[in-house]
Amino acid sequence: MSELSHETRRQIGALIDRSGHVEYVMVGDNRSIQLPDFKRIRVGADRFRGLRCVHTHLRGEGLTQDDLTDLALLRLDLMVAIDVNPTDGFPGLVRAAHLLPITVGDGQATDDLKPYAFLAPKMASQLEDDFLSLINSLEDEMARNRHATRQSVGKDRTILVGVTTGSISDAEESMAELSELASSAGIVVQDQVIQRRQAIDPRTVLGRGKLDELLIRSLQLGADMLVFDRELSPAQIRSLSEATDLKIIDRSQLILDIFAQRAQSSEGKIQVELAQLKYLLPRLIAGQDSAFSRLAGGIGGRGPGETKLEMDRRRVRDRINRLEKEIESQRRRRQERRKVRTRNELPIISIVGYTNAGKSTLLNALTNSDVRAEQRMFATLDPTSRRLRLPREREVIINDTVGFIRDLPPGLLSAFRATLEEIGDSRLLIHLVDVANPRWPQQVESVKRILEELNVAQISSILALNKADLVDSETLSATVRQLSQNGDTTVVAIAATDKRTLQPLLEKVGELLACDLGLTIDEQDGERALAAGNGLSERRAVATGLAPENLPRIP
Repeated sequence: MSELSHETRRQIGALIDRSGHVEYVMVGDNRSIQLPDFKRIRVGADRFRGLRCVHTHLRGEGLTQDDLTDLALLRLDLMVAIDVNPTDGFPGLVRAAHLLPITVGDGQATDDLKPYAFLAPKMASQLEDDFLSLINSLEDEMARNRHATRQSVGKDRTILVGVTTGSISDAEESMAELSELASSAGIVVQDQVIQRRQAIDPRTVLGRGKLDELLIRSLQLGADMLVFDRELSPAQIRSLSEATDLKIIDRSQLILDIFAQRAQSSEGKIQVELAQLKYLLPRLIAGQDSAFSRLAGGIGGRGPGETKLEMDRRRVRDRINRLEKEIESQRRRRQERRKVRTRNELPIISIVGYTNAGKSTLLNALTNSDVRAEQRMFATLDPTSRRLRLPREREVIINDTVGFIRDLPPGLLSAFRATLEEIGDSRLLIHLVDVANPRWPQQVESVKRILEELNVAQISSILALNKADLVDSETLSATVRQLSQNGDTTVVAIAATDKRTLQPLLEKVGELLACDLGLTIDEQDGERALAAGNGLSERRAVATGLAPENLPRIP
């Protein structure tokens, strides 16, 4: 090899199996060689490919980054570079590297992990290493480590990937939220990668070099999937899957999976299924496991009938139509229930806000309910309504709603529109904010944008700063002052877990409802006595200063 390489001035390489048989011979230029395409060959995560690459270097350079990348991505047994003496073509130093079994006990990444190790450079005549013994011991250790890690974790393991054309700080905030979403979905986050580019690659999103680094990192950590912090096109998912041989998930699909885990009621399950099918439909493609779907015409492709792909798409469309009809039926039933509430003249208040802001906890505290409340994203999918009596004897209906999030998938918003219509009939919104979250200003803006999309932004609202007990008093006071500078915004600081802090919120709710009904606070008791018919005596109504026949009616 060394002599031929010297004569041709080209790099020459061979892929050799463990029995010493040459499987492939490659001839490159004076700088590099091109290895065969192994993408269709699957390799177990706890073993190597069974091939070692031995090739020549004409410039006396060590193992290059391309050599090490091929070693990691192709999972070769060994990558060997032989220096060629420029004067006589005799072999010089032999440099070699092999992959390392990495132990990641807690599933978390560390920056000092290296996926490969170098053997000491030696002359060819001095090589005495037992190659088979080395490879077998490495594979045994890899198998033990992976088995132990799987038993200790038992969850999917992922690397989060963010690609942005904007500022890195915004990307980091979005990635922090993606990490919370992954944890809520039960996924172990091992590492995060952010790349800033002038333009998103239309095929692989990431640049080629960054994608290679990501693949090495995934091999190093034993990751099962990659989660991208953006919505991927069907072509991008296909390209990334082929390039990485890993499961590829985007932000929308992750949110849909969380919703699927959380849905409890029949209505919630239908809404989630509809959103999933709408997401799936444009991503149904003719894959390698669908033989008939590849017959797109020509010889063997003509004739009556549908391809398997067309049948799958038709079934999905039929299912979407049935689910949409069922959701429309549910919407009509909800309208009937709202009509009953309107006849009872009970104002409706809806608690809205970012996911995990504490909406269900606030509902439980106000109404002594036991609605499921958890410290994780999208714990509530099924809206809950409870009756609440305000301090001045006014009764209202208060709704707990689905949490919002930035970049909410359009299909999900469309599927839950029947549920979110409850917000449109509200007299008042309580916009709950997790003020202890450092990203709360961005969360407030995201909620406002979604309320505008739902055409309910014109409804009167109270900005309730929740978890105030977790913020120092000076910071909280400054935040309240800053938000209150806009005279149109009513701001209240509360802690939903402490009922003693909720009285100011209830007072503000009563005041805003009274203003909405055109009443003063003193007039509310008299109005309630006649309009609600709740058994208050005429004498009590007159005591408010209004004659019973002059009491105003609820509009």
